[in-house]
Amino acid sequence: MSVDEQSTVVSNLNDRHLLHYGRDFLEALIVRAEGAYIYTEEGRAVLDFSSGQMCATIGHNHPRIVEAMARAGRTVLHLDSTMLSPDVVELADRLCDLLPPSLSKAQFLNTGGEANEAAIRLAKIASGRFEVIGMAGSWHGTTTGASSATYAHGRKNYGPAMPGSLAIPAPNAYRCPIRHCREHCDMTCLDSGFDMIDATSVGAEAALIVEPIQSAGGIVVPPEGYFQRLRDHCERRSILLIFDEAQTGLGRVGAMFAFEEVGVVPDILTLSKTLGGGLPLSAVVASEEVAAQGKEGGFGHYTSHASDPLLATVGLAVVDVILRDALADRANRLGDRLWAGLRALQDRHEAIGDIRGRGLLLGVEIVTDRETRAPGHELIVQLTDRCFELGLNVNRVGGPHSVWRLAPPLTITEEEIDEAVAIMDQALTEITG
Repeated sequence: MSVDEQSTVVSNLNDRHLLHYGRDFLEALIVRAEGAYIYTEEGRAVLDFSSGQMCATIGHNHPRIVEAMARAGRTVLHLDSTMLSPDVVELADRLCDLLPPSLSKAQFLNTGGEANEAAIRLAKIASGRFEVIGMAGSWHGTTTGASSATYAHGRKNYGPAMPGSLAIPAPNAYRCPIRHCREHCDMTCLDSGFDMIDATSVGAEAALIVEPIQSAGGIVVPPEGYFQRLRDHCERRSILLIFDEAQTGLGRVGAMFAFEEVGVVPDILTLSKTLGGGLPLSAVVASEEVAAQGKEGGFGHYTSHASDPLLATVGLAVVDVILRDALADRANRLGDRLWAGLRALQDRHEAIGDIRGRGLLLGVEIVTDRETRAPGHELIVQLTDRCFELGLNVNRVGGPHSVWRLAPPLTITEEEIDEAVAIMDQALTEITG
């Protein structure tokens, strides 16, 4: 039997009874994960530069997370959502202590989509309005409200989105959405976007939801001053501002929260991937004013696993490790090392069109022509596959574009960063020359 035939057999066995819900499943089965590595059934060690689904912030199977799970197993795993465990209360206290005083009311759920759904529902109740503004290239989840504000992909063929769904352009200076800028965004896209909001809204704008660094849209970093101007636009229209920090929160971008770096505090903050460290834990944190308006209006968002004790115990362990080991500072330092390695690759390989991001959330845009910036759709697939064969897992995003999303664990070592850069270099050399 040929290698191709063997791969087909393995693939068929893997997905024989599994519903296809996105990209094809990886043919190799993963049997173990530890630190920055995942291990295949055949015993291959693969450096994971995606931290699972950008969730294993402190590395796969961190001992503190494993210990927290065992401790919860000896005490309480699950309760009615009206019952609270000590760890749920403590996690709320710890989280709010890390945030500005204006963000002081937390709810714990499971996925980022759930948290964003709750945030949207809360904003509607608190404002008494129903229109929700997203950003082109955004990703907020697949539940009804979250998916209606998601524009990266996944909108086609599902019928009407939630009524009142509006959007503004993403400030991607490398690929200006209004064909106005090149290299540096002057925020004309933002002002023009709100002109369109004013033209198309029915006057019932409840909230704007945005990622401080757009991830699934291709690691888009807005220019300095962007969020201050965005906040001004929202305040003039009495629009609540929701920051989705699923990937940027809790240290990844070199600060505990990305909103600290951009100098704007949202009315509602959502956290997810980085809070659970690989387990399904998310949070909605609102201002006292918004929370009070929500309570008065009858806000309700029940799930069977809201305020789950097990996940709160794990969340406390994750926060403890991030603070104890100063992982936000580490993300800055090691992000600089990774950035330098990528710049060296860009000097050697014409296929790298752009590098962007902050801390340990970086994007590498793959092109077939640097001058025209033609996306390398087929090329990035070949490069990604070859990297995995060589022992590096990287994730590709970018919608109509072709971007590597590099998000290794914050516990990554200098040697592991150098190893990843060397593998990318080899793949680029073999495939592009």
